[in-house]
Amino acid sequence: MEKQGHSEMEIILPDSHSYIKLLKINRELLVTHIRNTQCLVDNLLKNDYFSAEDAEIVCACPTQPDKVRKILDLVQSKGEEVSEFFLHVLQQLTDAYVDLRPWLSEIGFSPSPLIRGKTVLNTDPVSRYTQQLRHHLSRDSKFTLCYGQKEELLLEETYTDTIMELVDFNNESLGSLGGLACLLDHATGVLDEQGETVFISGDAGVGKSMLLQRLQSLWATGQLDVGVKFFFHFRCRVFSCFKESDTLCLQDLLFKHYCYPEQDPEEVFAFLLRFPHVALFTFDGLDELHSDLDLSRLPDSSCPWEPAHPLVLLANLLSGKLLKGASKVLTARTGVEVPRQLLRKKVVLRGFSPCHLRTYARRMFPERAVQDRLLNQLEANPNLCSLCAVPLFCWIIFQCFRHFHTAFEGPPQLPGCAVTLTDVFLLVTEVHLNRMQPSSLVQRNTRSQAETFRAGRGTLCSLGQVAHSGMDRSLFVFSQEEVQASELQEGDLQLGLLRALPEPGPGGDRQSYEFFHLTLQAFFTALFLVVDAKVGTHELLRFFREWTPPGEAVAASCYPFQCLGGGRLAGEDPFKNKDHFQFTNLFLCGLLSKGKQKLLRHLVPAAALRRKRKALWAHLFASLRSYLKHLPRVQSEHFNQVQAMPTFIWMLRCIYETQSQKVGQLAARGICANYLKLTYCNACSADCSALSFVLHHTRSRLALDLDNNNLNDYGVRELRPCFSRLTVVRLSVNRITDDGVKVLHEELTKYRILTYLGLYNNQITDVGARYISQILDECKGLTHLKLGKNKITSEGGKCLALAVKNSKSIFEIGMWGNQLGDEGAKAFAEALRNHPSLTNLSLAFNGITTEGGKSLARALRQNACLKIFWLTKNELNDEVAESMAEMLKVNQTLKHLWLIQNQITAKGLAQLADALQSNTGIMEICLNGNLIQREEAKVFEDEKRLVCF
Repeated sequence: MEKQGHSEMEIILPDSHSYIKLLKINRELLVTHIRNTQCLVDNLLKNDYFSAEDAEIVCACPTQPDKVRKILDLVQSKGEEVSEFFLHVLQQLTDAYVDLRPWLSEIGFSPSPLIRGKTVLNTDPVSRYTQQLRHHLSRDSKFTLCYGQKEELLLEETYTDTIMELVDFNNESLGSLGGLACLLDHATGVLDEQGETVFISGDAGVGKSMLLQRLQSLWATGQLDVGVKFFFHFRCRVFSCFKESDTLCLQDLLFKHYCYPEQDPEEVFAFLLRFPHVALFTFDGLDELHSDLDLSRLPDSSCPWEPAHPLVLLANLLSGKLLKGASKVLTARTGVEVPRQLLRKKVVLRGFSPCHLRTYARRMFPERAVQDRLLNQLEANPNLCSLCAVPLFCWIIFQCFRHFHTAFEGPPQLPGCAVTLTDVFLLVTEVHLNRMQPSSLVQRNTRSQAETFRAGRGTLCSLGQVAHSGMDRSLFVFSQEEVQASELQEGDLQLGLLRALPEPGPGGDRQSYEFFHLTLQAFFTALFLVVDAKVGTHELLRFFREWTPPGEAVAASCYPFQCLGGGRLAGEDPFKNKDHFQFTNLFLCGLLSKGKQKLLRHLVPAAALRRKRKALWAHLFASLRSYLKHLPRVQSEHFNQVQAMPTFIWMLRCIYETQSQKVGQLAARGICANYLKLTYCNACSADCSALSFVLHHTRSRLALDLDNNNLNDYGVRELRPCFSRLTVVRLSVNRITDDGVKVLHEELTKYRILTYLGLYNNQITDVGARYISQILDECKGLTHLKLGKNKITSEGGKCLALAVKNSKSIFEIGMWGNQLGDEGAKAFAEALRNHPSLTNLSLAFNGITTEGGKSLARALRQNACLKIFWLTKNELNDEVAESMAEMLKVNQTLKHLWLIQNQITAKGLAQLADALQSNTGIMEICLNGNLIQREEAKVFEDEKRLVCF
């Protein structure tokens, strides 16, 4: 920006220190680059340098350059002080006089104390619009979006961070994100410098909208210093309100349908076009656009003044064809794909960890006694805790707890036992229906849930009709006419389940409505399908068929899920997501479960209910058989491995909602494999409830691989029922802490059938290491233990090393990326000495230096079992290389020694090369990344077992 302005200017400095001369000499430069004369006139008037008559003379000039020349004439005629103040205004109002910044810098202008004490008014339209946007967004983001009209909560008091994980293009983790400011910085997690979009994905309810609301709140209050002057926030679902014939130019989309500048919109828009990099756009819920839309097929539109359909403008803003250089933050549900060339960063939201949950509880319930009561109830119900890992469901559960606390006598009590998502949504619906009843100071409401739903049947049916009409078209915003057609009463809207949009949508002044969340819309859609007598069995199963793969041999009527392709139909819009259909299916299974019949018989005739239940169960059984039959299988050693897809998680959720042991048994029998692989399925802790519900029915022993999901400690607790079957437990990259490891210790040592334990890249400390060492002591068949990239120090390392020393079965230990240090290395050296079974060992990246390295080398002189030893990325020097060389003259069984990225020089290399003359067993010594030059390595190029480059 500044370089461009500088290239157009010829800087001329006066011979003497005179501001009048400076203005005279650079007169034409100033006339050319000053576009805003009003700011100058306002400030000269404010400080009594101009009279009203002077201002009228300037305003009477016909053109802008003439106005600038007249101002210069008047300023120069009034002396040095006024000329100096004139320059001070140009310097202070950077947005108004952006083209003069290089010139002011070049002349080194610095005002005197007298001038610095003068008031400078910022009446520049760009600055005024920035302040207008801040006020608009501050008001819009002050309160959280809640059910009901009386429950608005201050965002500042309730917002709690969730787990934000940076990922690469292949969704491999790059570590956690430090805070919201890191989303927009240039140093963290950038995948492509040319990309302009930060893409945030996550499951429904995980907090994507709340994150954007918090981001806009920080910017509005000046707490987000990222060089952004314009912040435009759009909710993608609102674009569905536009008609097909609607066209807008970009300026109208930004101003008329967002926030209109109070002053000179043309000048503001021109500034935006000229400097797009000072604008930030946030687009919430890309997957909530109309189902008929395919963004990848919309026409290009690169002209900001050319009218186009608003969706075309949206697509071209995202692609960078409009306002190239502007920053974008885009959210969508898990599974939505965005072209790689658009992406600058990718972030996945993982919801609440146990620590986040406790923080959220403290924010929502400041009273310590109430807070403790809530947390104790959650702690007693792991299933409820697992649901609370999803912020939306957590909020709903907390709100229900708050209602019980304020509405009833005695301590509030959350539901016990196994709680399904359907139970939670039935509970929140009951709570809000009861709130509409007249309250009494002397008598509390004692209606049962069934009585409450029977009394509110009309409201439930109307809400269901609205929800279904939208779900059928993948629409999440409803017009006034659609709401009126459902016969929904004004009082029903006070429930807060369906609410008016916070501001008029693009349809103009017509009022629009939406459900609080798409999961709520899915719930009422399912309720409509169950309760409405006109819905037949074909319509009942409508949303199951949305997942039927093309060309599938199985009949569409009995195959609801696509099992092999990751859930995407051929030729389908890559921006779409169908989780809202899946949530509808899930709630349908829950509502038609056996346990809900007592409630529903008050809402639907018994015969219709039986017919719908029978149709759903037949459909579900056929689907299960077909799905499990088509899962891909791999024979691996003595395992028959089945590779499940994310769709399998959805199927497990539906099975769990039925709470039918018969369905669970059928699913368990259909797996027909002894190794279930569910890696990268985006499974959360609540999914472990569903997994256990099925797996505890298996009769044979099983290997379970849940690496790279989002289970945390609650998920481990939910797996308790199936640990008696598990010989392989892989839970790497799942944010498991010492609490989760304690559960593993309690369960795995009961049955002692474990052979493989994978806990790589979690949050395990020395406390957890002690639990794991006890598992190793008691599970005599344990052969593989993966503990890399945790937080284990020398103390935990000593415990583990002692357990390894005493184990007669352990085959492989992975400790990469901990902090064992020399003390931990010495402990493992003791374990290595004469060990009978340990074949593979990794102590890479553990801060091991000379003493630790020499201890390990000495121990290997008395080891005839170890074949592979990784010591990559430590601090091993030539002394260690010398000790390793001496060891190799004795040890003939070690095959692979990795000393990559240490501090070994050519001297150490020579000693290792010499040792190889008497060692025929070693196959490779890897020394890449050490302090060895290519020329130095050439001396040993004939020794192929030495790998230096």
